[in-house]
Amino acid sequence: MFLIGQYDSPFVRRVAIALRLYGIAFEHRPWSTFGDAAKIAPYNPLLRVPTLVLDDGEALIDSTAILDHLDEHVGPGRAMIPESGPQRRRHLRSLALATGLGDKAVSLIYERVLRKEQSKIWVERCAAQISGVLAVLEQERAAAKTSYLFGDHIAHADIAIACVLRFTREAHPNLFDTSRYGALAAHADRCEALPPFKEIVQPLAPPSGD
Repeated sequence: MFLIGQYDSPFVRRVAIALRLYGIAFEHRPWSTFGDAAKIAPYNPLLRVPTLVLDDGEALIDSTAILDHLDEHVGPGRAMIPESGPQRRRHLRSLALATGLGDKAVSLIYERVLRKEQSKIWVERCAAQISGVLAVLEQERAAAKTSYLFGDHIAHADIAIACVLRFTREAHPNLFDTSRYGALAAHADRCEALPPFKEIVQPLAPPSGD
């Protein structure tokens, strides 16, 4: 089994951290969607990461689908998300907010480095969406008096939020004010102190646009 993608992607990183927390062995192939597109194409014609190639050669694409497979593999007793019901929907909502924030943060990177003239309307819209999600997540994390968002055990939502926050703070420091988002900053610090987060990390290296 091998995971394709660089760890500066919050989506690749969250899958790798989940694999480590689940104790599932994997190889890492840090291929770039820009520099290594020809290597990625046989496994994922979208040329996107993460892509997880299983032992039998099946390639799973999209971090949510990959984690769904891993949850099924480890079983409901170990899965980092409830199997069904209202609690699962709460987890999925937080995951959707976190990954959506990550999508917008990545979009702003591409807008900045790949376009000669940025679209002011698009930049402002993405920034507003990021700020809106941060405000909601900050309120929800501040209201949770447990070690993690949904209790005292780490879940996929916690991992996604921490990975996306690291990416956003590195890529767009002007959009994350620690004094404004104190609960989220503390959440990120708690997660980043865990061994898998320390092991699986890479400084942001955005495409140059050349």
